[in-house]
Amino acid sequence: MADSSFDIVSKVDHQEAENAVNQARKEVEQRYDFKGTGASIAWSGEQILIIASTEERAKAVLDVFQTKLIKRGISLKSLEAGDPFASGKEFRIVSSLKDGISSENAKKIGKLIRDEGPKGVKSQIQGDELRVQSKSRDDLQSVITLLKGADLDLDLQFINYR
Repeated sequence: MADSSFDIVSKVDHQEAENAVNQARKEVEQRYDFKGTGASIAWSGEQILIIASTEERAKAVLDVFQTKLIKRGISLKSLEAGDPFASGKEFRIVSSLKDGISSENAKKIGKLIRDEGPKGVKSQIQGDELRVQSKSRDDLQSVITLLKGADLDLDLQFINYR
């Protein structure tokens, strides 16, 4: 019998992220506590740009955006939010969404599987994802459980389980 396998990926649904930005923008435009503060949120290329008149308002807009991401099913581990910085008379926060598994994180996950996972489980890096193989499907299930319980700083999805 052939080996069973699955892939570990870290992907963000860009349509859902777009919807979260649009919902946050609408809420910021309508909320009374944001009136007259120049607060806004918008895409700036591949990054999300938050602008407000004070540092606290910029952080509040970021909080609204994080709430919308959670409601849309996007993990906050995928959001890389910068610190507020002054730009003229306004404060800005530049944020981005992490997509894919970096090579150092892939090596860290592979080492975790080798050290703490069941014997006979092999993992190999394939671009920005990892393929995990084993003869036993139970071993693959225990690897998924291990990775869900691990404190990794990225959002993992498990696909192509066969």
